[in-house]
Order: sequence, then C-alpha cells, then structure tokens
Amino acid sequence: QVELVESGGALAQPGGSLKLSCVASGRTWSLYGVAWFRQTPGQGREFVAGIPWSGHLPYYLDSVQGRFTISRDGPNEYTYLQMNSLKPEDTAVYYCAARTVPGPSRAQSEYQHWGRGTQVTVSP
Repeated sequence: QVELVESGGALAQPGGSLKLSCVASGRTWSLYGVAWFRQTPGQGREFVAGIPWSGHLPYYLDSVQGRFTISRDGPNEYTYLQMNSLKPEDTAVYYCAARTVPGPSRAQSEYQHWGRGTQVTVSP
C-alpha cells in the first residue's frame, strides 16, 4: 500500500504564494508518477500539475502554467507544489495523487493512490 499525506494549505491573499507538500510512504517503489488535483464544492477534481517519479518533464493545467511549479525530492519521497501569483479561483481542496502505471496522465481515474487533501483559500 501507498500512503500520501499533504500539508501546507492555508489562507493566502491574491498575488501571494503558498507551497504544498506531499510525502509518500509504503510501496513507493511501485510508483511512476505523482500529480496534484484540486476540487471545489459541487465540482469534480481538476488536474493541476503532474510529474514523473523521476522528477523530470512536469506538465500543467494551462491556467496555472507559469504560476505553479511541481517538483520532487526523491530521496525524501516528497512532492511539492509551489504556487505563486495566487488568484481567488485557485481556492480549492488540493489533493496529491500517485499512479503505478508509466506515462503522464491528467485523468483522476488513472491515479490509484490519493491523499486526504489540504485546503487552499485565496481571499483578500
């Protein structure tokens, strides 16, 4: 089994920054990729950013490209999401997800392991 635990969610002002962390434990040797998704009330989960377990060639939702950066700290099993120039529409619960199949994916159905989420609120 794989366990994912997110942290770093908070209240931020528009234009501000936050850094989310996700730590993986358990059978991490089985993982090929990690991603961040977000969800607002009444909406489905939306892909935000993904990265292979190797830490190379990240990919992003168009609306966060240039503002958010996903990265990996392999030896310590951490995945980060640096969020800059935050906007009120970034407000959501952010989830870390991991997959055991090679290749990039933006589909939540292709991720087998999920954390419980961390709340990000962007408001004046």
